[in-house]
Amino acid sequence: MNGVIKNFFWITLAGSLLVASATQAKLAVENPLDRIVAVVNDEVITALELKAEMGLIKKQLRQQNTQLPSDAVLEKQLLERMILRRIQLQMAKRGSIRVDDDMLNRTLENIAAQNRMSLSQFRTALQSEGINFESFRENMRDEITVNRLQQRQVRSRIVVTQQEIDNFINNQKLRGGKDKEYHLGHILISVPEAASAQEIKAARAKAEKIVQDLRANADFTQTAISLSDGQQALEGGDLGWRRADALPSLFADWVVQQAVDTVSDVLRSPSGFHIIKMLGIRDNQPQHMVTQTHARHILIRPFDEADSHEARTRLEKIRERIIAGEDFAALAKAYSDDPGSGAEGGELGWVNPGEMVPNFEQGMNALAIDELSEPVRSRFGWHLIQVLERRKQDVTEQIQNKNARDAIRARKLDPAMQAWVRRIRDEAFVENRL
Repeated sequence: MNGVIKNFFWITLAGSLLVASATQAKLAVENPLDRIVAVVNDEVITALELKAEMGLIKKQLRQQNTQLPSDAVLEKQLLERMILRRIQLQMAKRGSIRVDDDMLNRTLENIAAQNRMSLSQFRTALQSEGINFESFRENMRDEITVNRLQQRQVRSRIVVTQQEIDNFINNQKLRGGKDKEYHLGHILISVPEAASAQEIKAARAKAEKIVQDLRANADFTQTAISLSDGQQALEGGDLGWRRADALPSLFADWVVQQAVDTVSDVLRSPSGFHIIKMLGIRDNQPQHMVTQTHARHILIRPFDEADSHEARTRLEKIRERIIAGEDFAALAKAYSDDPGSGAEGGELGWVNPGEMVPNFEQGMNALAIDELSEPVRSRFGWHLIQVLERRKQDVTEQIQNKNARDAIRARKLDPAMQAWVRRIRDEAFVENRL
């Protein structure tokens, strides 16, 4: 598998490969050579499932050149992640959240396209790495399902008002418009919601010992994998690059005054005790001038994968009619499967970079003014695209508003997600037999 696919597989979908299918679980339970390592409500996680995921995560960590913790430590972290994922899948099932085959197939096609492959080539690449494609496919379905659940339960409930955005922008101006991003490592020592004073004291002592070890040059990634209760533990606690104003205030107050490689004192929140390490600092200069494209399109949506060739053929005939002199807008109104733009003669208006799906945007950007594309495939179907105009546009205000909204949402989302995960874990019946 080439490097691009490796990066995608391990970084984007590492979480999705932590859940075995229900059928596999049932077969494993029926196998007397297997044993149950955890009970999650009315389902079980077996030793065979855990062993399979251990193999995957070890491969991931080795490819990242991360020193492996002991099997006992890795099993504990991995099993907890599997338990949390199983709880969320059960909640999704009760909430009638389903991912149908059409959506799953479109997602897989997009993944393949992002790696410049057909779906068949992508399947072959995975199998060459010893990855069963059908298991990969069903695990991808689980990942989408969990994302939909989190959207319904947490993300959709995060509200950002225009007043908050205005205040945010004004505060930035008062700080002189300084705009930096921080690369952070995070370790969480969690505390149960109804923790006793003794449990809180023990958790704090554990966190303080970790701080001492890190300041004595213990490896942060290894420590996070071994000891953190955070959601990014198996990624070495890596939170990625964040602006200070997109962080919870608990972290933001600390990061703006620190140098690279600094380790924080123990920070207390309702979720437990946090330790932050400053991994990097960089200037973030938002783009203010963008090239906007005025475009229109005709979409032919295939009924299914078998109909894809016929859909493209229909679109090619429409293209020939336009070249022969027929009106694009009239044909879009008559034939386009995009209900929004079709009624407007295929009009998409002025499009900013990043607003369209990658395949469509790539095809659109390759066109000259008034040029008509060949059929372009996206997850929605086959498109015929025509570019009418291009212009440079100052979008400073839009960028400021979007950045502010995104930063406020991120700042609210982290603690909300932590609280939700802790609550559903506490409310579930879990018996850890490891």
